[in-house]
Order: sequence, then C-alpha cells, then structure tokens
Amino acid sequence: MATPSRRTLLTGTAATAVATLLGRTVRDSSPAETGEARPHWVTSWATAQTAPTPTDPDASTGFTKTTLRNTLRLSAGAAPHTGGLRLRFANPFGTTPIVIGPVSVGLTEERPVLFDGEQEVVLAAGATVVSDPVSLVVPDGGDLVVSTYLPGPTGPLSFHRNVHATGYVGDRPTNSVFLLTGVDVAANGRSALAVLGDSITEGVGTPDNANLRWPDQYAARFRRRPAIANLGISGNRVLLDDARFGPSGQSRFDRDVLGLPTLQTLIVFLGINDIQQPPNQTDPGRILQGYEQLVRRAHDHELEVVGATIGPFKGWTRYTPELDQIRGTVNAVLREARLFDRLLDVDAALRDPADPAQLRPTFNSGDGLHPNASGAKAIALAL
Repeated sequence: MATPSRRTLLTGTAATAVATLLGRTVRDSSPAETGEARPHWVTSWATAQTAPTPTDPDASTGFTKTTLRNTLRLSAGAAPHTGGLRLRFANPFGTTPIVIGPVSVGLTEERPVLFDGEQEVVLAAGATVVSDPVSLVVPDGGDLVVSTYLPGPTGPLSFHRNVHATGYVGDRPTNSVFLLTGVDVAANGRSALAVLGDSITEGVGTPDNANLRWPDQYAARFRRRPAIANLGISGNRVLLDDARFGPSGQSRFDRDVLGLPTLQTLIVFLGINDIQQPPNQTDPGRILQGYEQLVRRAHDHELEVVGATIGPFKGWTRYTPELDQIRGTVNAVLREARLFDRLLDVDAALRDPADPAQLRPTFNSGDGLHPNASGAKAIALAL
C-alpha cells in the first residue's frame, strides 16, 4: 500500500482543522506541483554575531517594548519579479525564546515583514528564523531600513557590536545590530560570496555610514553586483575563541558560512590577530594548519576558497620585528604552496615600497594596522 503524501494528509477535514487552528489558510499546492520556480536566494547583507559581555549593556540586558532600526547597504538589489527579499534573525548565544515582531522594511515606504503569514514569530534559543518574501524594489548598492519591534523582555541576546553604521534603539543611536543576521535577495544567476574576516573586513579604519569597507567597494566595481556577506568581527582569529571577539573562524564556520543560502565562494581573511593579539601564536605552522582545515571543510561543500595574505602592521601598538617574521613566513607559504584555490595578496596591495613592514602612508588609517578607505579600495581592486 502506498504511503500517503503530506498533501493527501492535509486534504478535506484534516486541512480545515489545521487551518482553523493556525488561523490562516493552508496553501493548496506547492511550488513543485504548480511549476512555480523557487527563488534563488543569495545573501546581500550579513553580519556575524557574538555573545554579549558585561561591557555591552544593551545586549546583556535585552529589551522590552523596544523598536530597533537599522539602515543596511545591500550589495545586490531586490525586485518583486524575481521574488523580492527576506530577512533572517538568529540568537545562537541565547538561552530563552524571544518574540520578534511586528517587523517592517523600506526606505521611503514601509512594507510589513511576515513570518508564515503572521506579524510575530518566536525565535527559539540558539535558532534562526527566516521571514516570508517581501515584494520590494531595492537597487544594487541601495539602502534598506529594517524596523524590528521586540515586546520582550528578551533577556540577553546575540548581536554584532559595531557595523560602522548608525542604527537606533528607540530614539537612541547605536552602531550595534541585534538578532538580525542577514538580508537575502532573490537573484537568479547572481554570484554569491562570503568573507570570513576580522576588523579590516568589518570596516575599522573606514568612516562610519560611508559604506567604504573593502567588500562594499569590491561590490561597487561591477555593473551587476555580486551578493556579498560580510562576516567580519573585530579581533577575530583563525584559532582561538574570545569572549569579546567571538568564536574563532574555525568555531563559527558551520553557523556563519554554511548557514548562508547558495553560497559559491568563501574568502578567508584572518590571521593578523592570531599573531599580534595575546596570547600570541608564534608558530606559523599552526595558523597555516587552521587555514588548511577551513579549506577542507569548505571544499566538502563545493565552495571555492580564496585566501588572503596578512597585511603590514608596523606602527601598531603590539608590533615587534619578531611577530612580523611570523607574518612573513605565513605569507611566503601562502604564495608558494597554493593552499587556497585563489589568493588575494593583501600584503602586496597595502605595503609601503620604502618599508614593506608598514602600510603605505596614504593607506594608513592612523594606527598602523587598519587601512583607511583608500586602502580598502586597494584590497577591493586586488581581488
């Protein structure tokens, strides 16, 4: 006897009962049954989350009856005829469920964001929720305002500390983004890449609200912009977790990278914090081994993996010639060993010809480590 299909089980009285219980209509047929094409989702804006520390009062305390507003720069645009856009919220470091909603998006005209047809959704501790598609036009490189109401009390919640763009907690400005992790757009045939990075990718050294981070400038090079997920976290490492700077690249790989839809390319832009940040990693072989593990795991999911050499940092507060030798050894192996499928030579793009241990003066944001907007452009042009 044939096993009844899910659709068969939800016909007649059973379907009516389920629809009544849920307070909405059960759709009569699936996309596969109607011939309707499923949207090809790619992530056009993203941020990687960390757990709050006692020095993060908003995230460690949480919110009650609060509206959060963030303006996000989308790398790839959205259009209703392809399927629009959708939002992703996550709370990987949470311990209790959080109610989210109502949520709206728009720049000049706000559109409601629904979750399975409802204005609210329960985000379970440690989980991710994805919204229904929103029919909205946003151009490539356009801005999207997201307003999220949290009835609360939420308790501590997962967040990104500094996206280098001003948002609001009620009427109070903040550079943090809470719970919101991504905006996906329906873009058939659009290339999609993610950058597993640190502060240089996050945007430290470039001006706030200018969208001049190097991934932004890379996307701006193309008429048909690629969809880019910026997964940079200040202070992040390849090897070690940190309470403030988040899980290492290896620790967060499954959640932050593999959790993205239809990803094609991963850029690994980590390593300087393993070298310069206490406890210092003084064995270049350990860093290279960490890269190799990321490459293997990415290849298991058929991702192209682009590596990045480690840029100069002479003039930074913790620079020493001995640590710079470790950086040089790592870079030499990356150039010679073909560990990655392709290599982004950040060091060559940024170094001062007169003193290769330091940033070119016109690229230096002032601290010796982080490139300014011009330096970020040089990285974007080198990829």
